[in-house]
Amino acid sequence: MASGQMKCTENVYYQARKEAALYNDKLGSREGAAELLGISVSSLADYELGMTKFVPVDKVLLMAELYKAPQLKNGYCKYECPLGQHRPFPVKIDTVELATVKFVNALNEIDLRKIQNNLMSISSDGKIDDSEKDAFLSIVRQLGVIQEQIESLRLLAEKIGGSCY
Repeated sequence: MASGQMKCTENVYYQARKEAALYNDKLGSREGAAELLGISVSSLADYELGMTKFVPVDKVLLMAELYKAPQLKNGYCKYECPLGQHRPFPVKIDTVELATVKFVNALNEIDLRKIQNNLMSISSDGKIDDSEKDAFLSIVRQLGVIQEQIESLRLLAEKIGGSCY
């Protein structure tokens, strides 16, 4: 997320701060935001300009909370944390309409009853043998598409101040 210098307007931390400035005037300037975050103006500038290789996770959490931008946490997990780099973390918040359409489309593209039956058949003996491996991986891929859409809906819920955990 923050590797290499970039235009400020392309940076997710800058974009989140500017969006948050619409409801909190103090976030309209780096000085005001830095004060609220308890960091130096130069540190915030480094984060927003991509001058810092890794933004400290505690600062990402503070920005996500202050800016009401949960996508910053997802972006950190997706791009900076080596444990989360292969997980389906959405890093952009869709509108509720778009997130709903994507979720319903993902559900419509699979046959949940068939997945349920196949999964029960595969797991009935307590192991996944070579003849079941491809079917199992296919099921997991299909469910991963739905998982990504659920995560988008969770981001929306968190953005409006709700918690799903």
